[in-house]
Amino acid sequence: MTSVSEERGPQGPLAVRWGPLALGGQRAGAITEARVTLSNAGLVTWRSNGPTWIYLSYHWLDDRGNPIVWDGLRAPLGRPVAPGETIEVNLPVRAPIPPGRYRLAFDLLDAERLWFSELGNPMLEVDAPVEPRIAERRLSVMIRPGAPELVSATEAALTRQEDVVATGGEATAFLAAGCLPAPDWSARVLDAHTEGYVVVAGSIEAVGRSLVRRRSAGSLAPWAPGGGRNPAFSHPLLCPSVLASFEPAWVDDVEGLPALAPPDDEPWLYDGRIALRTRARPLSGRRRV
Repeated sequence: MTSVSEERGPQGPLAVRWGPLALGGQRAGAITEARVTLSNAGLVTWRSNGPTWIYLSYHWLDDRGNPIVWDGLRAPLGRPVAPGETIEVNLPVRAPIPPGRYRLAFDLLDAERLWFSELGNPMLEVDAPVEPRIAERRLSVMIRPGAPELVSATEAALTRQEDVVATGGEATAFLAAGCLPAPDWSARVLDAHTEGYVVVAGSIEAVGRSLVRRRSAGSLAPWAPGGGRNPAFSHPLLCPSVLASFEPAWVDDVEGLPALAPPDDEPWLYDGRIALRTRARPLSGRRRV
């Protein structure tokens, strides 16, 4: 954890003087906590509720000062802060996607009306490099029990992957017996996790000539291959890969495939280029994980 100190800020009704900052390392898409010390250098009390509620927040900037993420997570001050008084605030900070070189700028917000920086208060800016979300490109795979020939087909497809598929990875993909990942499946999944996404899933194509298979193809139409990343995908994520730090919310299977509700509070990704084919027999919507 690093610590920096800034002692600056204009005078006026709303003014801040920044003190020491304690900030840990940042990983793409992940939340850490910053401890910010700041003083009321203005002429009015900062309220912790009511029409002049003051929040502490932050912005992510590139190395030229251009905003990449404006208005991050917020933290109330917790109590009134009178002129001349100093307070320490713990603020959750979510790192941007993808990893790279960034500057992190802390700012105060006055009840949805204006930022202190708009009044001439300098923001507290620090260099904050963002590391990849996962430290090692290794993907674990969990295959549901099924007919031996279907399990063997999935295992054979996994041996042809471009990236490492082995136990002990930070991410685990959940497949049904009979799922046939494309050779670049693991590489695309790990690319997305590296960028910062906690849950990653892609397209599904049913294969085979039977009547059951043709019906499955129709049921899986929303997950048809093609297209790219869809950040507004409205369907469950099928055969997803999930980071170990995340507790998934499973929903009813879709054609016998494990299905996950897209999380509300973590970055997730559906990408139609992440291709899986499936020969698994539909299991009537039962949920099995």
